[in-house]
Amino acid sequence: MLTLYNQADKNTRLTWLYVTGFLIFVICVGYIFAGAMGNNTILYVAVVFSVVMSFGSYWWSDKIVLAMSSAKEIDHDKNKEIYHLVENLCITAGLPVPKIYVIEDSAINAFATGRDPAHGVICLTTGIINRLEKTELEGVIAHELSHIGNRDILLSTVIVILVGFVTLLADFFRHWAFFGRRGGDNEGGGQLRLIMIILAVVLSILAPIAGVLMQLAISRKREFLADADAALLTRYPEGLASALEKISGDTEPLEAANRATAHLFIANPFKGAKVSKLFMTHPPIEERVRALRGMNI
Repeated sequence: MLTLYNQADKNTRLTWLYVTGFLIFVICVGYIFAGAMGNNTILYVAVVFSVVMSFGSYWWSDKIVLAMSSAKEIDHDKNKEIYHLVENLCITAGLPVPKIYVIEDSAINAFATGRDPAHGVICLTTGIINRLEKTELEGVIAHELSHIGNRDILLSTVIVILVGFVTLLADFFRHWAFFGRRGGDNEGGGQLRLIMIILAVVLSILAPIAGVLMQLAISRKREFLADADAALLTRYPEGLASALEKISGDTEPLEAANRATAHLFIANPFKGAKVSKLFMTHPPIEERVRALRGMNI
């Protein structure tokens, strides 16, 4: 059974497994695209970029996500209440105090990022700070600290970068396939070249979809564990359950969020039409609230 005590090690192993798998995958994709396009330079570029993106996603993914979200670090002296909430929970959890960032938006949401607990970051919207009760906000912060302690944030932010790169690579090939070859590409190559082109077209369509589905599945699974760990940390499951209900009832979309970062937030930052569970970035709020209220602490 996964707990706060063994999830961190598992997520660290998974991170390196995904990074290694990503390197192998991109080399294979580059080989197929290079064969289809008759240009070995594509393979060399894919290898170089995959190495750079893999290590870059580890060292700088948190900064990239914060920049994408227009988040700003807050001043300790002007936000003492928030700092004290975070510090007290960190003492209980045995974690270093993370940096605290704020997104100027009245929508109710939050996320965590950073490559390890020593470089953790919690990001809150001004809406969640102003509109939740203290016990509710404490539950949300405990949830994000659980992500930091479990090292979910490393795994999730790395996947944001890697999946994004695979999508860009696939988009590049589709652009070449449908536009770059116009005007008569009469190069030779025979049946093998034709097979490579067909494989590349199929791969360019399926690879981004597979990457996104993997990203969403990981996100949904980690939310339930972080909810449970947050309840254990605060000893008050109702605080987080009530916060999730308020977040669910908030009809205002978070403007700073985008499709690449949506799964990082405590709840889906987009509001509006319902989508299939297969493509949901988070498990249904009702299921999470029911699980929290069913805990015996």
